[in-house]
Amino acid sequence: MKKKIDEQQIHIKHYDEIYEKVKNDPYAQSLGIQLTKFKAGFAEAYLEVQDHMVNAYGTVHGAIIYALADHAFSVACNAFGKTSMGLSTTIQFMESAKPGDKIVACATEVRRNFRTGFYRIEVFHEQNLIATMEAISYRKDHYFIELDEQK
Repeated sequence: MKKKIDEQQIHIKHYDEIYEKVKNDPYAQSLGIQLTKFKAGFAEAYLEVQDHMVNAYGTVHGAIIYALADHAFSVACNAFGKTSMGLSTTIQFMESAKPGDKIVACATEVRRNFRTGFYRIEVFHEQNLIATMEAISYRKDHYFIELDEQK
């Protein structure tokens, strides 16, 4: 019988290694997204809307809001060092933002099991909720960090 892995302990023990991996996302970095909070099952990311990130109406393009929410989701679902990927997302846009606005996405784990994780992501401009996203991750058998048990 396999020994059950305590993922909370993995997060604590390998925090620095996991953090380095999740914060260095090339796509997020290319957009200027910054990871501002990271803990087990939770992530917060920040972005200042630039002039080139708007649509024809001068408001932030939905793809930018989605990218910010998706990055926070990615960080939260990979917080335990287990390779996880987005399986499904649904986003609702409620309000917009403009160049110069600072927007923040907070991803919170709702539930996680061996194969899937469920997340709620909220995107804010100041105190205004501008978008919400529900997301499901698929959790592979692989850990992207070196566990003692794997040696």
